[in-house]
Amino acid sequence: MIGLGFRRDLAEEMIAYKGDAFDFVELAPENWMNLGGYWKTQLDQIAERYPIFCHGLSLSIGSPDKLDYAFLKELKVFLDRYQVKTYSEHLSYSKCDNAHLYDLLPIPFRQDAVNHIVSRIKEVQEMLERPLIIENVSYYTSVAAEMEEHEFISQIVTNANCKLLLDVNNVYVNSFNHGYSSKEFILQLPLNHVEYIHMAGHEKISDDLIIDTHGQDIIDPVFELFEWTSRQISPVPVLLERDFNIPELPFLEKELGQLKSITSKAWKKQPVR
Repeated sequence: MIGLGFRRDLAEEMIAYKGDAFDFVELAPENWMNLGGYWKTQLDQIAERYPIFCHGLSLSIGSPDKLDYAFLKELKVFLDRYQVKTYSEHLSYSKCDNAHLYDLLPIPFRQDAVNHIVSRIKEVQEMLERPLIIENVSYYTSVAAEMEEHEFISQIVTNANCKLLLDVNNVYVNSFNHGYSSKEFILQLPLNHVEYIHMAGHEKISDDLIIDTHGQDIIDPVFELFEWTSRQISPVPVLLERDFNIPELPFLEKELGQLKSITSKAWKKQPVR
């Protein structure tokens, strides 16, 4: 299954689309919850045609603040209403002292952070009555690290018994910026927990810095890493993320086609779980 982000810039095109380039759509629930009128109608129309996956922005799983229980209750209503089985979030934090920071900030790779996040994930999964899928994020400096990134991710995923959203572009970005092997990093993750994959573009700022933007085409080395990664894991849904500089749908069909071609060769007739 290959998916595409449901963005308002593309909503009408995606609702009217007659092709087969994508099989599901993903959206940020915070941007669609409690809506009425025109946009509620658009959401209902796309939900009639495609399965809905949700990728959250404001859970802030790494925050020192208490979980936002009111938000989680509203989120569960939304997930149930649209029969959303796949709900993912970022392994980061975006709130502190009840202030929204409007960014996805890195969490220190420390054992106390692991324990804190594992407890919070278990609570979220119990409240939502579905598994939480946690995404490896891009970061540009580590904060008070006491362990390696792959160890941090692995401990959280295995101890919380949650799922992993493997963002291949984020691995590429981090490996480039921090000077490690992307393939070695992926092989050290709990690949049996991978439930979902994201693919996106980035922007090269200088010879030693690239920024994860979701606003450019996917480059060949990221496609190559994705192809290699696909052979290491069982079939899972794959999403094309494009959040900025969004072209018209026909321009995205090429990238969607590349993803579909790679997965069909790597996974052949194995079913997507």
